[in-house]
Amino acid sequence: MLSRKEIASLIVDRLSIEKHSLKRSFFDNKNEIGFFYVDDLLPENLVKDIYQKFPKLSEAKLKKNLRESKYVAYQMNKYHPLLEEVIYAFQEENVVEIISEICDLRNILPDKNLYAGGLSLMQKDNYLNPHLDNSHDKDRQLWRVLNLLFYVTPNWKLENGGNLELWNNGLKDKPIEIESKFNRLVVMATHQKSWHSVNKVLVNDVRRCVSNYYFSDKPILENDNFHVTTFRGRPSQNIKDILLKIDNNLRSSVRKFFKKGIRENPHQYKK
Repeated sequence: MLSRKEIASLIVDRLSIEKHSLKRSFFDNKNEIGFFYVDDLLPENLVKDIYQKFPKLSEAKLKKNLRESKYVAYQMNKYHPLLEEVIYAFQEENVVEIISEICDLRNILPDKNLYAGGLSLMQKDNYLNPHLDNSHDKDRQLWRVLNLLFYVTPNWKLENGGNLELWNNGLKDKPIEIESKFNRLVVMATHQKSWHSVNKVLVNDVRRCVSNYYFSDKPILENDNFHVTTFRGRPSQNIKDILLKIDNNLRSSVRKFFKKGIRENPHQYKK
């Protein structure tokens, strides 16, 4: 089994080859939602092994409510050690450095606690409504600035659904749809305008993803403000949108009085 440092070296080698084109991709959309993606990130056999080592749905936690329907796994010592190695490979210093260079960001820090990161699994009819990620880390000390999504399900196709959507021009316009393609890494900026979602999975298969967040002592947008994870309805979901706005306001009000919330968010790796 490869170590996280060995996997990190492979990631850096691949990103280095595409570095200039990835930088252009990110800056072409920097004023909206900066993003880039790179295919064939790691050797195919390694990614298939990662896929095969993913936990079963019964071993993951179901998050199902008005906002989302998906499975997550983050207590990594419960699962095959390869999964922890690949997650933390994205947190190795050389990987953080090259991604920071591509996105022209400074003082970027990975999240060893996997706050809202880790593994995600989505089966038929699972989805994520349009949302903004929580603006901060678990201690509300650092700003969330980058979201890394590494897809590992073989033969995943655009028509399967379960694809990332970036609402670069707001929720009234059609989003950019990025296929959750096998062995594809997507990196996107997170700030108060970076609305994104995952459309509904349409097939009897499970979309598997390795996710990480990077943080910084400064937000990407100078005028960014603290916000909880904020959900909205799709353009066709008028009633759901109203209910989600009420939900957002209630949760935001709580955070005005309780800086870290009423209870600690359980979605973090307790070592």
